[in-house]
Amino acid sequence: MSAAAAEHPCDGQPESQLETADTLMEQLPGYRVEIIGGVITVAPPPDGAHASVLTDVMIPFLAVGIHGQESRVLQNVGVWLPSGQEDFAIPDLAVVDADFEEHLSQYNCYDPAVFRLVLEVTSGNYQQDLRNKVTAYAEAKIPVYVIVDRKHNRLHVLTEPVAGDYASHRIHAPGEQVVLPDSIGAEVKLDVAAVLKAGEPKKTT
Repeated sequence: MSAAAAEHPCDGQPESQLETADTLMEQLPGYRVEIIGGVITVAPPPDGAHASVLTDVMIPFLAVGIHGQESRVLQNVGVWLPSGQEDFAIPDLAVVDADFEEHLSQYNCYDPAVFRLVLEVTSGNYQQDLRNKVTAYAEAKIPVYVIVDRKHNRLHVLTEPVAGDYASHRIHAPGEQVVLPDSIGAEVKLDVAAVLKAGEPKKTT
């Protein structure tokens, strides 16, 4: 998602970051507001190709039954992050434990312990997904982080979170078939070329 940092108002009693986030959400319906590393970011609504990737990516997850009694496949569900007092992120896609609703933390976000996988599809500010969110998700000990990198035409699979980073960071190119760790609930195979092709914006004539 493309994101820009937001500043706090200077008049009167300073708002908390969550209060500022609430204000931004009211002022900018459809935008995604997150707090990562103590910084508020605002991402505009994604393009149609971004949505197409998410639909295509969900299909292999659903095909192996991950969206069932043991786990669920969800879009845009909030994860409460330990990287700051008010940090939270809203990954594009997530695989969570089926009882995730019993683990609500705050601000309509859930305990990172119920997240088995998070997936982001890059937009304009791809560095947010490739840098800041790597640190944030690793600190939250989310076991698998997948990035559909439309900027560089690659798919990243990060596993083994440790000390604010992932010990394993594999980069896959079109032509490869990627098998995700079965710790997410089942063996999921992604066709890198097909996923990236779905994310290509249609050319206008």
